[in-house]
Amino acid sequence: MNQETQELSKQQLKSQETKGKIFRAAKSILQKKGYEQLSIKNICEEAGVSNGSFYHHFKTKDDLLSYYIEEQPNINPDLLDMPKNPKEAKQAIIYVYLNYVHYCQKLGVEFMANYYTPKNQSLNPLTRTERPYPIVTVADYLRKAIDAGIVSLSADLEDITTDIRMIVIGNVFEWCLKNGEADFEGNMRRSLEIYLDGCF
Repeated sequence: MNQETQELSKQQLKSQETKGKIFRAAKSILQKKGYEQLSIKNICEEAGVSNGSFYHHFKTKDDLLSYYIEEQPNINPDLLDMPKNPKEAKQAIIYVYLNYVHYCQKLGVEFMANYYTPKNQSLNPLTRTERPYPIVTVADYLRKAIDAGIVSLSADLEDITTDIRMIVIGNVFEWCLKNGEADFEGNMRRSLEIYLDGCF
């Protein structure tokens, strides 16, 4: 049994290494050549892996980008426990997106500028896979707070989460447009605070 567990760990480690190789290759292509040159063939050549290996881990190139952009560092679940009041709920939502800001900064302007293109279908909420996207985290959190009677929204939850998603995209775009010189964190915090103050 112990050997089986060890083998599984080796297999999991190898899988993570392969995923990392594929992502680093995609990131390199995005940064040097842009989204237009990002193809599964190019990614596999750059990573030194087979097409089969790519498809074992990801469905499409957008699925690959989506995995890494949204699999940001874990958020402390205690911070997303049931809020005591609406103010606490707003602070938790803003925290989720400041965490996202830091992850975008870690990935870099070049990556984000090439990621946020209309051609990238992983940005389309209608075609996304079920992953812990920040907006899914926020929607679930708000639904929980509404059901508990802690928060009462001024509009439909779906509309509010759509608005939040658009505010976030706008802030990322502004940061990329200014080549990382915009006050990314300050702008994100301010725009979300103003919007959320009108929601509940």
